[in-house]
Amino acid sequence: MSNLVRGSLLLTVATFLSKFLGLIYLIPFNMLVGAEGATLYNIAYVPYNIMLSISTIGIPLAMSKTISKYNALGDYATGRRTFKHGTVLMFITGFIAFLILYLGADILAHWIITGDGSQGATVEDVILVIRAVSFALIIIPAMSIMRGFFQGHESMGPSAISTVTEQIVRIAFVLVSVFIVIVILKGTIATAVGFATFGAFVGAVGSWFVLLWYWKKRKPHLDRLLEEQAVNSELTTKDIFKEMLSYAGPFIIVGLATSLYQLVDLFTFERALVAAGNEEMYWTLGAINTLAHKIVIIPGTIATGLSLAILPALTRTFAQRNIKELHTQINQSLQIVLVLVIPAVIGIACLADVFYASLYGLDEIATTGTLLAWYAPVGLFFALFTVTASILQGINQQNFTVLSLMAGLLVKVLLNIQLIQWFGAKGIIFGTGLAVIIAVCINLFRIKRSVDFPFRQVTKRTILILIFGAIMALAIFVVKAILGMFISYETSRTGSIIVLLAGVSVGGGVYLWLAYTSTLLHHVFGDEIPFVDKLLRKLRK
Repeated sequence: MSNLVRGSLLLTVATFLSKFLGLIYLIPFNMLVGAEGATLYNIAYVPYNIMLSISTIGIPLAMSKTISKYNALGDYATGRRTFKHGTVLMFITGFIAFLILYLGADILAHWIITGDGSQGATVEDVILVIRAVSFALIIIPAMSIMRGFFQGHESMGPSAISTVTEQIVRIAFVLVSVFIVIVILKGTIATAVGFATFGAFVGAVGSWFVLLWYWKKRKPHLDRLLEEQAVNSELTTKDIFKEMLSYAGPFIIVGLATSLYQLVDLFTFERALVAAGNEEMYWTLGAINTLAHKIVIIPGTIATGLSLAILPALTRTFAQRNIKELHTQINQSLQIVLVLVIPAVIGIACLADVFYASLYGLDEIATTGTLLAWYAPVGLFFALFTVTASILQGINQQNFTVLSLMAGLLVKVLLNIQLIQWFGAKGIIFGTGLAVIIAVCINLFRIKRSVDFPFRQVTKRTILILIFGAIMALAIFVVKAILGMFISYETSRTGSIIVLLAGVSVGGGVYLWLAYTSTLLHHVFGDEIPFVDKLLRKLRK
């Protein structure tokens, strides 16, 4: 278990660092292109993310699972053949996805933009940014396969380092190109955002160089494994593809969820605002689905990575029909998410105004800060959906992830326009929140029915966490009130940063102290994550 946790934590740290960099770079990016550019950037990435998920069809994660299986059997040749065929498949599907998105950009643009562009982006602007980002689809699916190959060999370093490298290279290209276009060449925002979206291709190239370096370095060892193998399953190419696709299906569902919700927003937001007479608020789409979303998903990234560390063990336990141990593992998986994400989303909600102002500036702080505060709790349900979907995969109930996602998406489609007309920009937040909550409830219901899982302990711990979160929120409001008497954080970005750091420090400190003194942390993490237990023992001395 320690190797599993170590590898998962490595990937979690890399993912967190990647997400954090993706958040921080938006500060200068937003200063250069403004809310209009952020909205245009979001418009390009929603269809791109969907096409990326469809083009990979879950194969990279399925590759990891397949190679791990045959390595355990001592059949390294089948794993290598799976990697070869999977890479070819990903090149083909990636190129097809590129053609569809590039050639279909005109149709998408006319679906998304119904007006003359007087209140924001034009059809021509949308076509430009969608075509610019589409080039990344040529290489990213095949690159992801190589990450899955290394993960199947229980080597998480290449994936972790390539992920961070991809983000660094992409961000550097985005900021430099946007600065040149806007500041030096005095170009348009649409041109600048076009270069920014093309950064996805540039970042992927940088990541692939890292993976190819690891491949060259480790190929002699991998070749020795082939020479020493004693078993050969002699599967046909058809059998290999059949097995990969059987594993791949469930993995695509989790990745598509957020993008599908945002796609509904793209197609309904402007129409709903026009019908309600609030079309001047169209810029808030980017403020929510790009800028605020970058903040909201960070806590879930940490908690999800930690909780997923025990899921392979959960799969083995289910196969052995050890129900008692299975309940313990599901308990821990859910509680790790709750103990980390609940205080994080409460903190974001309480500090939403200064959080947004510190990162993106003081423009429209009253509106954007309020939107972030409403959006923050949805981050908890994003994390819970990811984890409950993974649990369903572990107990062989993966088909219900499709059902839960479709149910949530149906609610989003049916209610989104009405919610926007009733509540304005907050309507898309309410629609997404309601959709994700329904999906999570369906997943939890199926977990309960499938393995007779008792939620009593999870419920009790959740109540305790909420109580600690309420105390933490009170401490944050006290800090804001006291500092507000001396610092005008509503009109000063520096003041916002000071209040944000003070609020995070005090609020986080209060919550951790309560969680530690009540032994909540020890009961949730236990001995599964050794460094936590070691830290707690030191603190008790």
